[in-house]
Amino acid sequence: MTFDWPTLLPLVFMAVMGLALLAYVVLDGYDLGVGLLLPFASDEQKDVMVSSIGPFWDANETWLVLGVGILLIAFPSAHGLVLSALYLPVAVMLIGLVLRGVSFDFRVKARAARKEMWNRLFSLGSLMAAASQGWMLGRYLTAFDHGLWPTLFTVLIAVTLPTAYAMLGAGWLIMKTEGALQAKAVRWARLVLWPMGAALVGISVATPLVSPNVFDKWFAMPQFLGLLPIPVACAAAFFAAWHVTSRENVVQAGYGWIVFASTVLIFVLSFLGLAYSIYPYIVIDKLTVWQAASAHESLVVIFVGVAITLPAIIVYTVFMYRVFWGKASALSYGPGK
Repeated sequence: MTFDWPTLLPLVFMAVMGLALLAYVVLDGYDLGVGLLLPFASDEQKDVMVSSIGPFWDANETWLVLGVGILLIAFPSAHGLVLSALYLPVAVMLIGLVLRGVSFDFRVKARAARKEMWNRLFSLGSLMAAASQGWMLGRYLTAFDHGLWPTLFTVLIAVTLPTAYAMLGAGWLIMKTEGALQAKAVRWARLVLWPMGAALVGISVATPLVSPNVFDKWFAMPQFLGLLPIPVACAAAFFAAWHVTSRENVVQAGYGWIVFASTVLIFVLSFLGLAYSIYPYIVIDKLTVWQAASAHESLVVIFVGVAITLPAIIVYTVFMYRVFWGKASALSYGPGK
């Protein structure tokens, strides 16, 4: 393949879209996970949990807007195919995100009698967003087939993906909190670690079975040997998270961040494996990157906008996390009524 500019530019947009979606899954994933864990904390702990994501959660969703925006304008054919097949789960996800946004602000202003209602709606919105994203991932990995097994697999991912977000959320709380809440977050991480592992193994096993091309890319020699470090590194990261969550003295010694870092590493490696599996398709075995791409002239114009927008988002994100890093305390906007 000759990598001239018209050939390379769609790959650039594919990479940027992948980066945006990976950043969204990791960054918004942990605050969705905090929302999923909220019902299992005391009232005082809930305030600290919400405070730990307060400066970050809405900015994290910027990455979703960027990823979907690139899909819309750079790959309109794929956008039409993907979102037409996922219209209902996308609607559920958006409703969940709206519920989270409204509940986040109203819970700190509501009267004491109403605060628990907003806490529950915040958790419900988190569950709706996480489960619908799992459903979308399952449908995408099965190439939007409607048979019994693809449907069962999609249901399985919809049920188990929230556990992966809960693992991210627990790891985040281990880093950002201390005392009883930190100890509780360690226990939460132990509970959701194995379901998360089962979900990722299910995705890894099912993807090659859906597509013969994916199977050949992973299990033909010598590619198999070259790709072996990915599952080995995932297993090592999983063991690291298990080791730390099984020994609270390690967390007390200041190594609790390993849980979050290991989970993020698993997500990144899984994403890289998925990207390798589907390349050069943007929709598995249906549309390649170049078939789905907009006209070259349009991509050139879009590239200018992305070249300005992407660095700005990265710089803002890094600055935001640097400013608000540190242990969380209870969130308050003033005395309640």
